[in-house]
Amino acid sequence: MDKHTAISIFESLSSGVRLDVYRLLVKHGPNGLVAGEIATALSLPPTNLSFHLKAMTYAQLLSVTQEGRFQRYRANLSLMQDLIAYLTEECCAGHPEQCFDQTSASSCCEPGSPISSTQTESIP
Repeated sequence: MDKHTAISIFESLSSGVRLDVYRLLVKHGPNGLVAGEIATALSLPPTNLSFHLKAMTYAQLLSVTQEGRFQRYRANLSLMQDLIAYLTEECCAGHPEQCFDQTSASSCCEPGSPISSTQTESIP
């Protein structure tokens, strides 16, 4: 990842609404949510939400797929992992493995992992 991409991600997440959307979609993992479900969960008007979803999709934080007349949004988890790697690559003089356990961070979003199952079960 380069500095320009990292800045673009941070700029996109600097909105409270967008941060809430991203965190909600992370909780739902690979299943994602359709726009109406996101609006309902966050009590947002659909027109306001569509503006934020478009910006986040443009920044590649979200992917979107058409399902009939609905659009399903999913968090781009690999992009976030790349951002974390970019931010921590110089940790401990270029040896981030000495700073924290990276395997626990990368396994949290794998289907069937205890953390991802726990997160999705606690969603209202």
